[in-house]
Amino acid sequence: MSDLNKIPVTVVTGFLGAGKTTLIRHLMQNPQGKRLGVLVNEFGTAGVDGDILKSCADENCPENNIIELANGCICCTVADDFIPTIEALMALPEPPEHILIETSGLALPKPLLKAFDWPAIRSRITVDGVIALADAEAVASGQFAPNLEAVQAQRDADDSIDHETPLSEVFEDQISCADIILLSKADLAGETGVATARAVIEKESPRKLPILPMTEGVIDPRIVLGLNAAAEDDLDARPSHHDGHHDHEHDDFESIVVEMGEVSDPQALQDAIVKLARTRNILRVKGYVAVEGKPMRMLIQAVGERLRAQYDKPWGSDLRRTQLVVIAEHDNIDAAAIRAELGA
Repeated sequence: MSDLNKIPVTVVTGFLGAGKTTLIRHLMQNPQGKRLGVLVNEFGTAGVDGDILKSCADENCPENNIIELANGCICCTVADDFIPTIEALMALPEPPEHILIETSGLALPKPLLKAFDWPAIRSRITVDGVIALADAEAVASGQFAPNLEAVQAQRDADDSIDHETPLSEVFEDQISCADIILLSKADLAGETGVATARAVIEKESPRKLPILPMTEGVIDPRIVLGLNAAAEDDLDARPSHHDGHHDHEHDDFESIVVEMGEVSDPQALQDAIVKLARTRNILRVKGYVAVEGKPMRMLIQAVGERLRAQYDKPWGSDLRRTQLVVIAEHDNIDAAAIRAELGA
């Protein structure tokens, strides 16, 4: 099959809470006349992003074209999960004409690109492009981009420090693998923050890339779809901290699911989540909250101390319960303490 007849796949990567789901939802609403398929990979056992996207299903992307893989990084479970899922999408009566893959926020994209070389699918799909999202405000503040001079000074002072932090490696690998960088939440960062974030990313990137500001996931689909990058044939230009390794571990990070019944004081819960980020270095909290007396479920998404809460849709026949996914670096997860602080 020629490249023109292969189904193009766009990989959307980016750190926790950078806005990947919001971007994909925008692309679903503006599919450029194409029938889409969506594959969502979550870190942790409770899927939230897939549920959000399924609520946006329409004739251009019906619900059975949206597949969620939870509790496992697709680049680590290629044979068991990724290949069969892609084959299932391509076997649909009306297969998608373009597939969007949302990686987990902790995923290294390069091992996933290598999966496209598997004989079972190589002749049928191609990586149209890798889109990396970076939170402009966070990057500008140095939250996910280390101060190299400070790191070097620390290394000089302590011989035991001979590697970069896990967060920085994930961030740098995502940038190195990308064809386009989108600086999300540009409205919060402002012009100065966007300029600072752009400078940080240009310094990290091994090659010159388009770096574009974006707010609320809105970007012209023609900019990010139809890149024809064939990224699976261009791996050498996308260096990774993990080149030479056959796999990688996610032991640096851990997630727990906090479940409880209906919540009487949603503001108190939000305050507790923000406090967790401050006192326990929690990276991400996301999930649904059942609020007493409210027919709508509340969607909570927190990145560090920045939290957004909104009522998104009625519970319907779903069991009314509060379910939150909490993600942090391994040493910062104390499940009992976290549940207690959230009132579970």
